[in-house]
Amino acid sequence: MDNINNSYFDGYYKEIWRNLIPVELTVKETDFIFSYFNLQSGQKVLDLMCGYGRHALAMANKGIAVTAVDNLDAYITEIIEIADKSSLPVEALKSDILKFEVKDSFELAVCMGNSLCFFDRADTISILKKVYNYLNPGGHFFINTWMLAEIIFNNFQSKSWTQVGELKFITESKYLLQPSRIETEHLILDSGNNRELKKAVDYIYSIAEMEQMLIESGFVLKEIYSIPGKKKFTLGDPRAYIVAEKR
Repeated sequence: MDNINNSYFDGYYKEIWRNLIPVELTVKETDFIFSYFNLQSGQKVLDLMCGYGRHALAMANKGIAVTAVDNLDAYITEIIEIADKSSLPVEALKSDILKFEVKDSFELAVCMGNSLCFFDRADTISILKKVYNYLNPGGHFFINTWMLAEIIFNNFQSKSWTQVGELKFITESKYLLQPSRIETEHLILDSGNNRELKKAVDYIYSIAEMEQMLIESGFVLKEIYSIPGKKKFTLGDPRAYIVAEKR
């Protein structure tokens, strides 16, 4: 049967991302977060667009009180179940990232896995300003992205495919301008010939544009790494880790 089904693959997504993102990368990113920001047990961290909680749960395992926010039920449900089972200090909230409200203030906010690029300039600034308001004085925002213009110019691929277990991902992307963005169609196929087509838009900002948005939101851009704690970002590196500080 050849079938477009918008819910058929929902149960696979958590496992898909676990396979696509190496555990070792999460460990390195979490270690960097603890060492660079000098996190101590009992401090509070806001994890935005947290996915299945790979950073939130890792930080909570080290005594950090984490508020994790995502818009997908499956992710939030899993985080709550794991946190409850292991008595971890995690509060997981399902919310549109543009509308989330939390009760605490934080030493650090993180947004990992390229999630901030889903938003145009106006919405990005709205998110940045909201994060700024929830941070304590001198707090930091740590952003992971691979959609900087300085990355895309050397790494853009219009077509690609990936196999994860029985699922095949066929991706076709277009690089568009005004605003700069990549519009992508992801075709997901399984061995039973079920298929699902998903569309996505990733907005592209230069480092200068990203810095200007941070400044408009009250932040100072402190540093950009390509390998957390080991290598500062240089032109064409495949990923970036941005450190911003609340002024």
